[in-house]
Amino acid sequence: MSKAKKLFIAAIDKNAGKTTTSIALMALALKKYDRVGYIKPFGGQTVEYRGRVVDKDVALMAQVFGLNRDLDFMSPVVLSSDTTHKVVDGLISPQDLQDRIVHACNQLEKKCDFLLIEGSGHPGVGSVMQISNAHIARLLNAPVLMVTGGGLGNVVDRLAMTQLLFEKEQVDVKAILVNMLVPEKRDRSLDYLTRALKDETFKVIGGFDYQPILANPTLRRISAVLDLPLHGNKRESQRIIHSVQVGAASTQRVAELIQEPSIIILTSSRDELIVTLSHLYKMPHYKDLIVGMVISGATAINSMTQQILDDTNIPYIRAEKMITAELYHTINKDVSKIVAEDREKLDLIKKLAEKRFDFDVIDGLIST
Repeated sequence: MSKAKKLFIAAIDKNAGKTTTSIALMALALKKYDRVGYIKPFGGQTVEYRGRVVDKDVALMAQVFGLNRDLDFMSPVVLSSDTTHKVVDGLISPQDLQDRIVHACNQLEKKCDFLLIEGSGHPGVGSVMQISNAHIARLLNAPVLMVTGGGLGNVVDRLAMTQLLFEKEQVDVKAILVNMLVPEKRDRSLDYLTRALKDETFKVIGGFDYQPILANPTLRRISAVLDLPLHGNKRESQRIIHSVQVGAASTQRVAELIQEPSIIILTSSRDELIVTLSHLYKMPHYKDLIVGMVISGATAINSMTQQILDDTNIPYIRAEKMITAELYHTINKDVSKIVAEDREKLDLIKKLAEKRFDFDVIDGLIST
């Protein structure tokens, strides 16, 4: 039985779009191959899924693509907060971690025609445990697709450093996939990158254009980030937030400033504003623009205001122990991660993949 085609997805930096790219490639691979698999050799952001502790991206891919039968091999190394110290102390063997990864990959190869391997963070992550992205790619004998952001100088400069890790491991970087391209500058950006990297052996491939909808959080995500429950209309938990606004101006001015789907952060003492936003939420035009509220401050919400909140069913999160500035900073610094319930985002990724990715070109770079 021939082994599966393998492709290792790495990135020049974290949050460059590895998981989004992996979702896109999985969806496209399934149109060409009958048996498509996924593995994330190691990860530290874990969830409990179907009785196992696995990397969160593994749980996502298993749910989206129906891979639950392969869970035993999809997340072979799960890191805890003290794993690196245990490795240095000699309590955990790097060779054991490597063996677990190789064994899991071998098992999946037997079942698959095409196997996607998603790296963790930036290429050097895991070096202290001897399981950096570059080292794993060599152990698995997997060609690499390097995901980058847009731009010219930044991409070339970061690649210059990143390539050293893969060259040291004698790993073949087949192509770079450029994400977050400005739509109107897409062709120009790819042309400049191609010419700037003309002496390299890898190919320059266009990925996703910049899509705010993919980077923006949902109500559900903000609830999770703040670790606070969502009240009101929970059926709206998957609505995507395009703007985070602070309700510090007059009530009329706050309403005027809402020009796109927004979440408004305001204090519990702003009864007039809470009431106004609640009533506006019941109007079709404003319901499209007001995703919900985050209400800060220890002051109790007025009983009449609370009744209006309940009656209008506007989604809101009550953050009694946080101030407005803290909430604004926490929400804005978060990079929204896709979860299986984000159907709108997942459907968009699959749709855009068919438009922007040339899977045959990527597939043609790989040999079994």
